[in-house]
Amino acid sequence: MDEQMLKPGDRDYVGALASGLEVLQAFDAEHPRMTLSEVAARTDMDRAKARRFLLTLHALGFVKRNGRQFELTPRVLQLGYAYQASNQYRAVIQQYLEDITAELGESSSLAVLDGDDVVYVVRSSARHRLMAITLSVGTRLPAAYTSMGRVLLAQLSEAEREAFLARVTLEAYTASSVTTVEALREEILKVRTQGYAVVDQELDSGLRSVAVPVFAGSGELLGAINISTNAARVDMDRLMGVYLPRLQQVAEAVHRTTR
Repeated sequence: MDEQMLKPGDRDYVGALASGLEVLQAFDAEHPRMTLSEVAARTDMDRAKARRFLLTLHALGFVKRNGRQFELTPRVLQLGYAYQASNQYRAVIQQYLEDITAELGESSSLAVLDGDDVVYVVRSSARHRLMAITLSVGTRLPAAYTSMGRVLLAQLSEAEREAFLARVTLEAYTASSVTTVEALREEILKVRTQGYAVVDQELDSGLRSVAVPVFAGSGELLGAINISTNAARVDMDRLMGVYLPRLQQVAEAVHRTTR
């Protein structure tokens, strides 16, 4: 992580830009359309401030309004496209993940760490659905409860890892969820040692996944790749004996082809 990252209050920190981006991020799958009051509440801004940002985003074409409701426009996709286009290795990884889905019939993804969440940046979906929510590029999930998240947390420095553990909110999503900081720390350290992570029904009942880190030939961490499946369909022996080696094979191939 960048040790020189600005903080709110620093001379060069542009609060207005940060607030405008916060308004954009307030819209999500559960809140695709909102009134001014709802945006103000979700961003913890007063109505006058939220109104100025919404109207500015409207003028720039990133937000449209229908009566009292505001929603994002397709122009927002340009921001995501610029990010994807600047990372050409993703096309290579996409093909590898599609090969996994074709071969094993399972969904496979690449995610990166963003704050305390993982963000899906490449995905190959199987026909069967594993979670109540639809996973796609841009989906965010808590890093603490995903195999890709634990792989990425294991790559952090000790100081970064302890800072994460000091602020993370742990939740019992299922009866299997890790709910103490010490238990999560042990899991992350185990992942760091063994080089892969398995999360078995901690985020969603029936959801089982395995993940490994993937590096460019230069040594740059590109993210984590996983295979996710249904626990009733795939037992741990198959997960570890077939799925994990296949992921490791892909990680090695990416390493060789992105020098």
